[in-house]
Amino acid sequence: MDILNLTAVQLASLIKSGEVTAVEAVQAVLDQIDQTESEYHCYVTIDREGARKRAREVQEEIASGRLTGKLAGVPVAIKDNLCTQGMLTTCSSKILGNFIPTYTAEAVRNLERQGAVILGKTNMDEFAMGSTTETSAFGVTKNPRNPQHVPGGSSGGSAAAVAANECFYALGSDTGGSIRQPASYCGVVGMKPTYGTVSRYGLIAYGSSLDQIGPLCKDVTDCATILEAIASHDEKDSTSVKRGDTDFTAALNADVKGVRIGIPRDYFTDGLDREVKEKVLAAAQLLKEQGAVVEEFDLGLVEYAIPTYYTIAAAEASSNLERFDGVKYGYRAEDAGELHRMYKRTRSEGFGAEVKRRIMLGSFVLSSGYYDAYYLKALKVKAKLKKAFDDAFAKYDVILGPVAPTTAPKLGESLADPLKMYLGDIYTISVNLAGLPGISVPCGTDGKGLPVGLQLVGDCFAEKTLIQTAYTYEQARGEVR
Repeated sequence: MDILNLTAVQLASLIKSGEVTAVEAVQAVLDQIDQTESEYHCYVTIDREGARKRAREVQEEIASGRLTGKLAGVPVAIKDNLCTQGMLTTCSSKILGNFIPTYTAEAVRNLERQGAVILGKTNMDEFAMGSTTETSAFGVTKNPRNPQHVPGGSSGGSAAAVAANECFYALGSDTGGSIRQPASYCGVVGMKPTYGTVSRYGLIAYGSSLDQIGPLCKDVTDCATILEAIASHDEKDSTSVKRGDTDFTAALNADVKGVRIGIPRDYFTDGLDREVKEKVLAAAQLLKEQGAVVEEFDLGLVEYAIPTYYTIAAAEASSNLERFDGVKYGYRAEDAGELHRMYKRTRSEGFGAEVKRRIMLGSFVLSSGYYDAYYLKALKVKAKLKKAFDDAFAKYDVILGPVAPTTAPKLGESLADPLKMYLGDIYTISVNLAGLPGISVPCGTDGKGLPVGLQLVGDCFAEKTLIQTAYTYEQARGEVR
């Protein structure tokens, strides 16, 4: 039996039945990491001994019947902006290169209660700012489907680890597409839940009104199971929502008869790669053949999404990153002399170029002379975008489109032109601005063998509709070609 090719749910079932042990599963993954990590660089930190120890403890609890979680004993990787008590958490930044938290993020704690075994922390764009995992202070991650290409970002390390069988599933965070886009580039499943469904407690903030934690995994069944495990109301997070409909695995039914699917014409203009367009529209046709009602419509306001997102996200980033000043934790510049000089040198040396760019942009749009002209206007457009989605969901159950305009670009291409990198988020950022759920499912490959992702977007709290639609498509699609 090749343990590594199992999904998380399949592995958990075999561990529960005694055919495989958690210890064997962890060792299989660690052996795989030893073989491939030097090429792909998915991780910042690998906790080999901690994972083996935890696997032994979990195995004992499973054997005694005390632990019956649907993911018990399954090894998981955690994005390096989710705090883990006693384990290095860097946000892939020099400024947090020595930061060891004293507490664990609530989403990670929820997995631990289910019996998850944490392997380590995955590489990411520094402070989640980027779309390629090339802005990391600890080196670039490569796409396991083709190491000459990026894995996407900012959760590129998590997506690549799943694609490379260096874990069975992973957690990522999504501020403007940072789960769905790397899932698309690496050919795995990734989901951003409705804002507030998963606690942000312990997630090191980039854009607080946009950030949401979600799963990266091998199939839709894993996605539903993981989301069910991590979703919870949390009093420690003021934006956490108390929901009574988080039994997401109940939606794993292959049935879309009568489901109304809208395809925005705005998403299929000149900027979209021909092969990506063909694969996404073929997926829509397959869903139509399964009984869904598929129509085109005009969403509107799409051209305003990018400037609105980067204005709001940069403003929130400049505020959230004020705390990294070298005083209480993290990197501190040596021999800096007086306090203000220490602040300046610490932040100059500790932050990378992309993070500095967004801090400066955010400080600019929040400054007294420009607040009304930029930030306030962006908030008004954000409200109009939400209204446009509300109008669309009055007619449709699901909105279908591409995840990204192209397949994964080559390493180095995006960093040379940051604006081009920003434009690559055009199909994903509106979902965050409106607080909606979205899922990326593989729907084929281009002529170079690079994966193409299908994006399905639902109304607030309609994750079950998305999961059922995605599951139906996955079952009808069969193996990705």
